[in-house]
Amino acid sequence: MDRIIDFAKTTGFYMLFGNLKDNWTSLVMILISLLLLYLGIKKQFEPLLLVGIAFGMLLTNLTAFTGADNAMYHTELWAEFMKEGAHYHDYGYILSNGGLLDFLYIGVKTCIYPCLIFVGIGAMTDFEPLIASPKSLLLGAAAQVGIFVTFIGCLALAFPAEAAASIGIIGGADGPTAIYTTSKLFPDLLGPIAVAAYSYMALVPVIQPPIMKLLTTKKERAIVMKPLRKVSKTEKIIFPIAVTIFVALLVPSATPLVGCLMLGNLWKESGVCDRLCKTAQNELMNIVTIFLGISVGATATAKAFLNVQTLKILAMGVVAFGLGTAGGVLLAKLMNLFTKKNKINPLIGSAGVSAVPMAARVSQMVGQKENPSNFLLMHAMGPNVAGVIGSAIAAGVLISIFG
Repeated sequence: MDRIIDFAKTTGFYMLFGNLKDNWTSLVMILISLLLLYLGIKKQFEPLLLVGIAFGMLLTNLTAFTGADNAMYHTELWAEFMKEGAHYHDYGYILSNGGLLDFLYIGVKTCIYPCLIFVGIGAMTDFEPLIASPKSLLLGAAAQVGIFVTFIGCLALAFPAEAAASIGIIGGADGPTAIYTTSKLFPDLLGPIAVAAYSYMALVPVIQPPIMKLLTTKKERAIVMKPLRKVSKTEKIIFPIAVTIFVALLVPSATPLVGCLMLGNLWKESGVCDRLCKTAQNELMNIVTIFLGISVGATATAKAFLNVQTLKILAMGVVAFGLGTAGGVLLAKLMNLFTKKNKINPLIGSAGVSAVPMAARVSQMVGQKENPSNFLLMHAMGPNVAGVIGSAIAAGVLISIFG
């Protein structure tokens, strides 16, 4: 009987009901992880990453009831890793003492996962709409205004500059870039920022349409744009090479993200790397997504997540996203003031955020409600893919200044 009692005391159920007073915050985080799992599975909110993030969050917070000896992620090890001392930036220390999620988190810490995700994105992205309409670059750039305005707002709320820069990147609606920037500048906020970034990416069809309608007239939303010109294969091959050279010379710290994005696209457009292109699109993308989601979720501990700071991050994330949407729409309206022919439908400006291709689809959806014969998708893809490049460059600028 004593052995049975001793065994019962080693179970997580004993810890759950016996020490709930001390560990209630971990229970709250477990409930939040279950909510995120529901949103990912039932509502399909960015399920490929949100399900993994939520499950990583579940695993790391169960440690409060299963005991430190069974932990798969150790915040104290990473605190030692970041602190000046015997184990400063000592990956051997992590490998010797860490758990499964600690090992996977090394890929986040070294920024390997976001870069590999960008290889896959590049292999799946068609830059033809952007090449055919270079002015789309301006709309993609305008949508990044949310990043910098939110950065200033976060400074006003007394966030450290590094944290403010990390929160501002949420406005780019680009999860891998947000993770990359936060890992470089302020890793303590990685969990809340990753959850906010991917949640708002999933809510693009909910957040954007009211802002788009508020800033445009019915006549503007019904503008029909001329079909884009045909882009040659040579242009498609030169584009990723030229962009890589230009960005590397302009913002060197953005080179890992933009370079990986363009490498994947070059594999796609060259026509001679089909096997590599398909691997980047499928196997590589899927494997890295698994590792990225679960390891980022593991950082969302009760101590890091349940505080007023997280509420501020979620609020500023909405502000950043809304300002990014508005920036693209307003610049399109401004460009129309100087254009007599070939007017731009301002709705495509909202696609300048980096949620590819969801933001472009929202532009198409809102436009067709005003004019069912209007087809804006390919026009909107120009600012959309420009936004991916723009958010990576914005991240590079912030990392250069505050990294």
